[in-house]
Amino acid sequence: MPSIYEQDLDRNPANYQPLTPLSLLARSALTFPNHTAVIHGKSKTDYRTFYARCRKLASALAARGISKGDTVSVMLANTPAMLECHYGVPMIGAVLNTLNTRLDAAIIAFSMDHAETKVLITDKEFSKTIKAALAEAKVKPLVIDFDDPEFAVEGERLGEIEYEEFIKDGDPEFEWRMPDDEWESISLNYTSGTTGNPKGVVYHHRGAALMCYANVLACSLPRHPVYLWTLPMFHCNGWCFPWTLSAVAGTHVCLRWVRASAMYEAIAEHGVTHLCGAPIVMSLLLNAPAAEKKTFDRVIKFLTAAAPPPEAVLAGMAEAGFEVTHLYGLTETYGPAVVNEWKEDWDALNSAERATKKARQGVRYQALEDLTVMDPQTMTRVPADGETMGEVMFRGNVVMKGYLLNPKATKDAFAGGWFHSGDLGVLHPDGYIQLKDRSKDIIISGGENISSIEVEDAIYKHPAVQAVAVVAKDDEKWGETPCAFIEVKPGMELTSDEVQAWCRERLAHYKCPRHVVFDELPKTSTGKIQKFVLRERTRQVA
Repeated sequence: MPSIYEQDLDRNPANYQPLTPLSLLARSALTFPNHTAVIHGKSKTDYRTFYARCRKLASALAARGISKGDTVSVMLANTPAMLECHYGVPMIGAVLNTLNTRLDAAIIAFSMDHAETKVLITDKEFSKTIKAALAEAKVKPLVIDFDDPEFAVEGERLGEIEYEEFIKDGDPEFEWRMPDDEWESISLNYTSGTTGNPKGVVYHHRGAALMCYANVLACSLPRHPVYLWTLPMFHCNGWCFPWTLSAVAGTHVCLRWVRASAMYEAIAEHGVTHLCGAPIVMSLLLNAPAAEKKTFDRVIKFLTAAAPPPEAVLAGMAEAGFEVTHLYGLTETYGPAVVNEWKEDWDALNSAERATKKARQGVRYQALEDLTVMDPQTMTRVPADGETMGEVMFRGNVVMKGYLLNPKATKDAFAGGWFHSGDLGVLHPDGYIQLKDRSKDIIISGGENISSIEVEDAIYKHPAVQAVAVVAKDDEKWGETPCAFIEVKPGMELTSDEVQAWCRERLAHYKCPRHVVFDELPKTSTGKIQKFVLRERTRQVA
């Protein structure tokens, strides 16, 4: 006999709707139609117009036959078009694939083929790379060029139509569709793994919606915040902030190029309250020439991920008017899903003790159901002693659906009913986690993942290289940069400049090693390279 609470209390359209971030924009456009939604250069767009433009994009895509389950790839800078794609594409059930603007043509071609891209919207600035990628790719998508009306950029048009022309005849009142199910895919993000080809991480509407609310809480977003786009929107869908801002009717301040002067000017002119970014963004702000810096009459919240900022950097940011919050997550968790929740009584600690607290990644977002450190073999939680190392694992609704067309990788990632991050860490008695190492040997440079194996593969192709190992070297500006240790074949010669030139011909420039060391590689008795030894050696590399 069913419970009385299960009798005649069924779901119906009146009491159950799938969660989606798209309805947040509709609400803001209705409630605050005249409030500024987007600032780009000298242009300002209110919420009524922003919503209408997103609907016009959806209408125009639908008129071209794009529908549920089709992939729309975009190669765009932090511009209004990128924001509009975050709404207009899923409004017709299509899936948004934001391409990393720093990647090379081969990886972009692979991504488009793997995603079966039907439409590609591309900024003229990236035409050289995209032209090469389109020549290499098997798919032949409809190509739409975006020619930024606010900033002159070099490049050529590659498609049959320009973005503004494409959406011109779209319907501003287009009746966009809610997802049939909140498990429906909303976006696709490619992430670097420990092999050359990236994996396609799939997000669903439910996770994206929950991240909006979680971001509001974790980042203390008030009504009408002003958010500066220093974080690339292609990275984990900008940590879901393109959707989050609609929950609080915030203002997006687009920033096409991340430069210190432009950041300071935007913060001062538009009253910016929040921004996100990798440690390099803090370095740009702190190391800017005195003539470019500005002072503010308020505290600006700066949200950063990757390695914990050094105490000197935190002190410098505080002096410059920024309050830094440390976050942690992965592409597979919709961006940051862990926050270093700062407690007021920690303010009384001395500087060394505060630095120890700040070095920890933190506790789970409100939208994440569980976060812990486990022994990956036994799938048991490690003691909360701050010393016993294990693998950081996640469980909840802000974990990806899985890897596109890669069932083995998906199964491995979810083994035992938890998402295996591949990051090694410890669990402290108060429940905070702290990372200690990266089991996947991923190098995080400027907030972007670099596969050490991909770099090694490129170097190994050089005829003078006998053995190579690439590891992360700490870098004040970028957080980490690749450092290559190379054994040269007997009787042959090789220079650092030659290695770097070789890599630049085969890799995106940010993946190329900034440091090259020629030495015999330390190995185990079975011949395996001991990377932990090399990581220690990087401290002596100038």
